[in-house]
Amino acid sequence: MLTKGDDYPLHQTPEPIAYVGGNRNFYDRYFFNGYDKKGDVFFAMALGVYPYVNILDAGFSVVIGGKQHNVISSKVMQLERLDTQVGPLSVEVIAPMQRLKLTCDDPQSGLAAELIFEAFIPPHEEPRFIRRQGSQLMMDLTRMMQNGSWQGWIEVEGEHIDVVSTEFTGTRDRSWGIRNIGDADSQPNPVAALAQFYWIWVPMNFRDFSLHFFVNEDEQGNPWNENAVLIPKFGGGPEEVMIEREYNQTYLSGTRYAKTANLQLTRPCGKQLSIDLVPKWHFFMKGIGYGHETFRHGGYQGELATHRESYVLDEVGPENIHIQAMCDVTLTSEGQQEHGQGVIEQLVIGPHLPSGFSELLDFAP
Repeated sequence: MLTKGDDYPLHQTPEPIAYVGGNRNFYDRYFFNGYDKKGDVFFAMALGVYPYVNILDAGFSVVIGGKQHNVISSKVMQLERLDTQVGPLSVEVIAPMQRLKLTCDDPQSGLAAELIFEAFIPPHEEPRFIRRQGSQLMMDLTRMMQNGSWQGWIEVEGEHIDVVSTEFTGTRDRSWGIRNIGDADSQPNPVAALAQFYWIWVPMNFRDFSLHFFVNEDEQGNPWNENAVLIPKFGGGPEEVMIEREYNQTYLSGTRYAKTANLQLTRPCGKQLSIDLVPKWHFFMKGIGYGHETFRHGGYQGELATHRESYVLDEVGPENIHIQAMCDVTLTSEGQQEHGQGVIEQLVIGPHLPSGFSELLDFAP
């Protein structure tokens, strides 16, 4: 079947763009977040394409005044991967790797937005993610990330927020490949290991540069994928891959959320960086479909369906373990300090010896 994508020089196989091979868990996704300098207003959006199951879905969330407002929409995409609008939500690429536009127009929920992301660092390709659970391929994907500024506006239940580039920054990523989507397998592998996933992803913004760190660890605390880079803003020089990196965090009692976090990095020149992150509050990733109870990424909801919800952040239970913690960040190097902002995305499932976790979902004492 031919689609609009076939008119672009993007083919990687002899097949039309609509076909992605035999793995039903193939996906292709956009993610965005943004926040003001005070860390009081936060928004996020995800849009995912799932060609094998013929689904496209998206979610948009805004956090303000201690409350999170969400709209999630899903449609049968008819194999057309370039129609990136689903219900009231859309993503538009204005200039690849530089400028993108997000739109939300949902009067029923009281959410509306027009937001333009303008990159101020080059895109960074993270190391390839490949992970098996027993004999099953759990992940095989590529991701790129990029920090930038935001401009536009948001309306939440009648309140208008002007988003100006001098006040709002954030991060976007693009990932594609294989990871679990939609319904779980009806016949799970009887010898697959107990579910375990330790994931920390920390994009940070400072005046002239960005820092980015992530790590995946096994249950013993051994990294199986990690990366740390310093990326100057455009014109400031090449990115620096850190030659040493160490991440430590303490946990809030009764949760798997970071209470404090510290990152120790060594630049190629040998200079040491110490970064302290102080979480302020939590954005719940289920608001844009990640692990949502009924609107999971890639799940079939009918020809077109839209789900709306809101909740008070302090009333959400700790079993909602996939979060982004809004953080104030302090960087110390050679006695000098610089302040910035960022998030700690955390997803900690199953045992993790350094954290003191031994079960699927036990919590810190």
